[in-house]
Amino acid sequence: MSLPASSHPGRVVLQVADLARSLAYYTGVIGLRILQQSEGRAVLGPSGPPRPLVELRELVGAHPVPPRGRLGLYHFAILVPDRPALGRFLAHLGSLGLRPGMSDHLVSEALYLWDPDGLGIEVYADRPRDTWQYQDGELVMALDPLDTGAVVRAGRGEPWTGMPAGTRMGHVHLSVGDLAAASAFYHQALGLDRTVWSFPSALFMSAGGYHHHLAVNTWAAHAPRATERDARLLEWELQLPTPVDVTAAGERLSAAGTAVTPTSRGITASDAWGTMIRILGQD
Repeated sequence: MSLPASSHPGRVVLQVADLARSLAYYTGVIGLRILQQSEGRAVLGPSGPPRPLVELRELVGAHPVPPRGRLGLYHFAILVPDRPALGRFLAHLGSLGLRPGMSDHLVSEALYLWDPDGLGIEVYADRPRDTWQYQDGELVMALDPLDTGAVVRAGRGEPWTGMPAGTRMGHVHLSVGDLAAASAFYHQALGLDRTVWSFPSALFMSAGGYHHHLAVNTWAAHAPRATERDARLLEWELQLPTPVDVTAAGERLSAAGTAVTPTSRGITASDAWGTMIRILGQD
């Protein structure tokens, strides 16, 4: 039972140690704008119509992510509308003296950063879907060097003015303890389709033939899971087209032995490593 093709991730909710510090980073470096703010909480999104992408919740003194990582969030990935937007963002990072990680994945071009608590962020642009390649039914992805000059030139020297309208949450990437268990939860029970399965110690899944809405890896399989006192991913949203689709997903998870909690707009469930997913109908 596959999820409907229009399913996609929504906001991520992060626990951070210092809200003011994180807001300065997510607005000044990442280029999101504040949509809502209250004591100890803020919601951020791109320009244009309000689209919440990141919610920050403060836990003063939360422990940063250690160098070896933790089970839970590997990174969340912000998808910009096109390559020129990615080029302007890369030039903006250069003007700040920042040197992100970067890679050409063949299906996309990506930049990698870490927020003040060590939580991973990807900012990327997709290549046209008709250029994606397949081998024996599996999507071909890679970790090739990024042509930074070509990406910056695509921005045509225009100034970076923040995350543009049309920016959305592209995917979430999690660190898990076991790929088979993660596949049983997210693929067999929830209904995400496997797209890349031969990548070393990782699995990529999506709805509707996208390269991935979710990735999981075991690169930090022996690291501890995030605790209540840690900077971490509290939950991520998966938006399905209708309440009927949400109900069906909940029934499959329940049948697989997962505890499912109804909410006012959908359901929540957690994987074996405590990462909560909130499944809801699209706005």
